[in-house]
Amino acid sequence: MARRIVLAVTAGVVVLGGAGAFALAYAGEQPPALAHSTAHYAAPAGDRAGSLTFTTDVTASSGVKDVKVLAWPANSTFAKQELTAKDMASAESAVCKPSGGDTVRCTYTVPVTRADAETSERGLWHVAVLATAKDGDTKLVTRAADFNVA
Repeated sequence: MARRIVLAVTAGVVVLGGAGAFALAYAGEQPPALAHSTAHYAAPAGDRAGSLTFTTDVTASSGVKDVKVLAWPANSTFAKQELTAKDMASAESAVCKPSGGDTVRCTYTVPVTRADAETSERGLWHVAVLATAKDGDTKLVTRAADFNVA
């Protein structure tokens, strides 16, 4: 009887250990994830330049290699045909700093001149993000945050 109990306990430990190893392996294969994304647009006023600032938290178990950011008007051609990772290839990169664990806080800031503001389409704009992990996994979010150009 004691022998059967020992065998049952041993089998249970082996099964639970295998499930734990599978869970850890699966967790290591997760693509990057974005959270807390915000965009703030400030138009130029007087002799002060304006700016667009986008901030997001990116988590990737293998680490974050790059975060590309692209602001686009809601009425553009991208609204009719979805953005792709290829479209994001020439986008500018955000500056990312560690914020704990596998997460980095990424910020993208670009100045907005009076000429930029005058020629920019009015209305709703979206911010697209392509996050690339060190293991090569990617995550494209075409509408990570929104802002308005008045």
